[in-house]
Amino acid sequence: MREYLLTLCVTAAVTYLLTGPVRKFAIVAGAMPEIRARDVHREPTPRLGGIAMFGGLCAGLLVAAHLSNLGKVFELHSEPRALLSGAGLIWILGVLDDKWGVDALVKLGGQMIAAGVMVLQGLTILWIPVPGVGTVGLTPMQGTLLTVALVVITINAVNFVDGLDGLASGMVCIAAAAFFLYAYRLWFGHNVEAAAPATLFAAILMGMCLGFLPHNMHPARIFMGDSGSMLIGLVLAAGAISITGQVDPDVLNAFTGGSERAVVHATVPVYIPLLLPLTVIAVPVADLLLAIVRRTWNGQSPFAADRGHLHHRLLEIGHSHSRAVLIMYFWSGLIAFGTVAYSVHSASTWILLLIVALSAAGLVLLLLPRFKPRAPRWAEAFVPPRYRRRKVAAAAPEAAGALDAAEAAGAAEPAEEPAEPGEQREPVPAGVHGATAIGDRSRFTRITSNS
Repeated sequence: MREYLLTLCVTAAVTYLLTGPVRKFAIVAGAMPEIRARDVHREPTPRLGGIAMFGGLCAGLLVAAHLSNLGKVFELHSEPRALLSGAGLIWILGVLDDKWGVDALVKLGGQMIAAGVMVLQGLTILWIPVPGVGTVGLTPMQGTLLTVALVVITINAVNFVDGLDGLASGMVCIAAAAFFLYAYRLWFGHNVEAAAPATLFAAILMGMCLGFLPHNMHPARIFMGDSGSMLIGLVLAAGAISITGQVDPDVLNAFTGGSERAVVHATVPVYIPLLLPLTVIAVPVADLLLAIVRRTWNGQSPFAADRGHLHHRLLEIGHSHSRAVLIMYFWSGLIAFGTVAYSVHSASTWILLLIVALSAAGLVLLLLPRFKPRAPRWAEAFVPPRYRRRKVAAAAPEAAGALDAAEAAGAAEPAEEPAEPGEQREPVPAGVHGATAIGDRSRFTRITSNS
């Protein structure tokens, strides 16, 4: 575990330290596209954050290759080299898209090529466990098609959900943490050597996201762009492929004590969802499927951009930027960690009851967009100012009355009203020091066009 923690910390540190210089480079290079109608930020913000994340990936792999235990993963498995090759291709494609823009079909072709490169180097699905049947072997063609499909789905799911500050990196970090717990249990808990590459990938992915999050939290100073979102999506898909399609269920007989069919039934809560990552990144995949159905129903291309994603809907019903991100974090963590917990103790009723209770709490949060909790007075020093109670000096009632009268007369600057459907928002030329969501920001004013 210490070597994993060292790899994670090195990856996070390199990513964090590189993000600042990369931001300055993105500004100089002009990688700051204009504000689009579907964007929720109000200032031009540099992209190319994927450059720093790719640097963290390379640093993590380099450090792991020189450690005593993790170094054996590079000697016995070809997956780390396959991951680096595919990540390099998808990263170059993302950088080109962030700077000059790349057609959607070209990006799709590049994603398939990156997946094909990983398949050629051994990172492919060899078999899948099917409930009630057992292990189903795949032909090379079937394994290649399934691997490419999984990579493309995961990359685009993460790319689609990258719409709010800190959303994609935080959700992928949560998914990677849950994935790491399961893979680590297989490797060190049950001596399944084939789970070693996936465990390493999950640790490095957590480091990449944790190192980038401080720069990307609201208000974001830099965006990861397609170079970052496609990169972390590919790393997550590589871990799912490695542990799902290459861990032979026959090896699990040693600690389940049953037949192959019993092994499949014992591990299906995680094996099948990881094959098509519907639980590890269930929220991004659901957003992807809903977007495809919505755009196709409206006669648009499935790759056409719009403001109908889940995070846009949360903003529309009244949630703030930070709360919308936290709600998405909550659902991702509940699904990912709930699935891992259920796979470990599938016979425990309390796990199912806890998941149901947390789901009910999440639904309540969705229905209370205007609710703002107030911290008790003894805890106000430890919470942000917006959660503190308003203090009025008792010794100066005249000042308090004057303040109330000024607010009643409208002296205070009013909050900016949300745009009507279809209204185009004008960008505020206030520099490139961050991005803000649609909401109360007193230092911004609405610009009205004279045309």
